[in-house]
Amino acid sequence: MTAIGKNRVSTEDILSLLPQTQCGQCGYDHCRAYAEAIAAGTAAINRCPTGGQTGIRRLADLTGIPELPLDTSCGTEKPRATAIIDESKCTGCAICIRTCPFDAIVGAANMAHTVLSAYCTGCERCLARCPVDCIVMKPVSGTKTGWDAWSTEQAQTAKMRYEQRLERLQRETRQETAQSSEAKQTQKKSDILKKILARARANKTPSGTSS
Repeated sequence: MTAIGKNRVSTEDILSLLPQTQCGQCGYDHCRAYAEAIAAGTAAINRCPTGGQTGIRRLADLTGIPELPLDTSCGTEKPRATAIIDESKCTGCAICIRTCPFDAIVGAANMAHTVLSAYCTGCERCLARCPVDCIVMKPVSGTKTGWDAWSTEQAQTAKMRYEQRLERLQRETRQETAQSSEAKQTQKKSDILKKILARARANKTPSGTSS
């Protein structure tokens, strides 16, 4: 743990107060990285537009750091939105599926995709990656912003799905590495066998030679 302000807090303590939207607006790739930076004293507590001013206040109470206004260079506090895919324009390229941190987009290659709105955090990562601009963000919280538009339960679900996705990707990477290693070993054995057979043929006495 690192001394911050008047209190001693851990990365996990800080992470529990972040909305888990994994939007990257704070300048860090994911919420845990931002929490680690706050714990290390290298990042300010006012860089999360999704959590808004309420989120900053909670972090201030936890860390003992004076509450600051939201750093608008990271974005503005606004109503929560979820992604919507215009299926008439979707080409089924699957880039958004690979991009979503929560596996909240489903569909098959070359077929229109759809968003599971219950799991979409509005991070907008898919919006930036779509090559045909068929994704739009639809406000779903009315005038409510920050933590008024988001709940601890939703944050916990988002964190769980994000971590499950990371575990799946790591598992797939290990499987691919193992398969690649196995294929290389099989190819190596095949190459050795070919060399042995080639030497055997080269050393064989030609048939039909008289003694």
